[in-house]
Amino acid sequence: MLSRRRSWPRACSGRGGRPGGAGSGLPAPGRPADGGAGPAGFGWRPRRQLALPGGQREPSDADLATTALREANEELGLAADRVELLAALPVATQTTGFRIAPFLARLTGPVPWRPQEGEVAEVVEVPVADLARPEVRAEEVRVSPTWPAARRVRLWRVGGHDVWGVTHRILEPLVPRLLGGEWPL
Repeated sequence: MLSRRRSWPRACSGRGGRPGGAGSGLPAPGRPADGGAGPAGFGWRPRRQLALPGGQREPSDADLATTALREANEELGLAADRVELLAALPVATQTTGFRIAPFLARLTGPVPWRPQEGEVAEVVEVPVADLARPEVRAEEVRVSPTWPAARRVRLWRVGGHDVWGVTHRILEPLVPRLLGGEWPL
């Protein structure tokens, strides 16, 4: 599952290579199982951009997996007892320097999504196989207030939304592994 965010949390840590947060990929069978998206810290994201639940580690979180589960609950209403963690994925670094500790997980049953008002505009469920279709792949020149110049980025266009940036970089290597059956979904 991916969500279209209204904005990103503004109070974040993680610059200079320090951990910035944890993310979670918490899919239903046949739906995206992926890493996570941590905070950008700038409150800026293009509309239609899909991201994954995630955010800053709190002092009360026992570990980053706990952070990912807490954030998924806060942002999407997903209870931890509805999730089976499958793997910790390689840490991803955003262009802003924030480090993200993504987790691969699956839903253990149907979930009634409850998007957090003010932060999540909608929840979008995308089958993993859709991300492997050549016609959803694209490249485009984009700008960001955190970049010194425009950049060419790879992305997926699914359901009128874009998956790019760190979310795309986390998901892209997982798609063939998921479709190949590396994890039980």
